[in-house]
Formats: sequence, C-alpha cells, structure tokens
Amino acid sequence: MAFKTLFTVLTDVDLVPSVLDQAVALAEAHDAHLDALCLGVDRTQTGYYYAGANAMILQETITRAETESKAIEALAKTHLTRSGVRFGTDSGVTQLADLNRHVAARARFADLVVLPKPYGKDRGAELEPVIEAAMFDGLAPVLVVPGPGHAITTPKRVIIGWNEGAEALRAVRAAMPLLIAADAVHVVVIDPPTHGAHRSDPGGLLSQYLARHGVKVEIDVLAKTMPRVSDVLLRHATDISADMVVMGAYGHSRFREAILGGATRNMLEQSAITVFMAH
Repeated sequence: MAFKTLFTVLTDVDLVPSVLDQAVALAEAHDAHLDALCLGVDRTQTGYYYAGANAMILQETITRAETESKAIEALAKTHLTRSGVRFGTDSGVTQLADLNRHVAARARFADLVVLPKPYGKDRGAELEPVIEAAMFDGLAPVLVVPGPGHAITTPKRVIIGWNEGAEALRAVRAAMPLLIAADAVHVVVIDPPTHGAHRSDPGGLLSQYLARHGVKVEIDVLAKTMPRVSDVLLRHATDISADMVVMGAYGHSRFREAILGGATRNMLEQSAITVFMAH
C-alpha cells in the first residue's frame, strides 16, 4: 500500500519546521496529500483550577490557546505553500482531556501520521497523548521524528524489532513502501525462546514474506545483554548505522485512553533516529 494521505498534528510552533520537513519529504516521494491539524492546547487539566477561579482566568487560557493555534497554522501554511505539495490545514482549540477525540477522528483516515518525538526538553504534555490517539484509537501507523535534520525520503538501512507479535507485524505491513525502497532491512530477534514454534529459524517466515516483496532483508539474532530490549535495539541500530526503527507499539494501562508501554516509551525517549510504529 502506498502512502497517499499523510497527516500531522502540530501543537508547538517550535516543532513545526522539523515535523513538516519530514512530512513534506514523504508527500513528495509518494505523491501524497498532506493534512495538518494545528491545535492550540489548553494544558490545564480539567478539575485543576482552584475553587476561586473565575471566568476571566478560564477565558485567558482559551485565548492563549487560540493565539497559539493561529500562529502554528500561519507558519504551517507558509512552509507547505513553499514546498508545493498538495495540502490542507485545519485549526482549533482543545483541552488535554479532549485531545484524543480530535486526533483520532482524523488519523483513522490517514495512511501515515507524522509526529514529533514526545519526550525531551521543552516538549509539551500533549505530545504523548497525540501519539496514543493516532495509534490506539485512530488505528494509524505513526512515524516519529526525533528532531531537526532527520527528514528521510527513503531510509537506507532499517531495523525491525521482531517478536512475532501482532503489533510488530502490523508495523511491518504498514511500513512496506519504505522497506521495499531501503538498501537493507535487518530483522532483529532478541533472545528467541528456546522452545518457541520457530526456535530453529527465528525471523525466517518474516524474512521470506519480506523477500517476496523485493525487500533486501537480513536476520540478526541478538542476546539481551542490556536490561531493556529497547537499549539492545538502539545499540544495534548504532552499530549498523540504521536510520529507522520499525516496531510494534504496546499499551499497558487504561488510566487514560491508552498509556504507552515500557518498551515503546523507552524507545521514544532514547531514540536519536526515526521510529515507525503501529499498534
């Protein structure tokens, strides 16, 4: 499946250039349409206002969010008009508690959602729930941009974090246009189970599946020599100079609509390269 509809959510004016650079690069490469939702977010949690808060204070937070939304959309339109890709923008204001609904409704009709890395210095509290909404409720694959200067059109070397899970397989299928175009794709299996169904050929069936699509694939079986699987994956990505990781996204708690699981969160916190994930 080709990427014909790309989608992004912009909530921070400082992150607009790096996210749109990546989204535009993919839109140009795949002749795709790009939609950008420019949101001003009221980051005060519902119920956190003190008892004496009046309408003026509430209105101030909404006004600030409206101002942010307009600034983000103006910058996005300038950037996208200059690029020449087909695009559409929409803007609005939302509270953190209602963010999921706005993002999921649009993400579900996109082939790929391009979003910024949610963790790090000066990253807003809304970035994580945006990713969660796109993947868990929008059911869309997400490409996470680590920062400026990381826009890729065709990744040269890709690693797939493979554990035979349904989420990992969905990520592989969704990433197929990028995998086919890559110079090399490494299926990484960490500590395959001794008594598993495919213990004699870990990753073999996935490798066969990818090869039939024309993917130049290799299998790397690694030992879990570090406490976390994400650490092993990222170290291997560095060792082979990979520029993209493909993996399944997992959720544990339902405290919110979804909470990113440990391995998923660790990957997004630590990765300095592009991460492609699906749930």
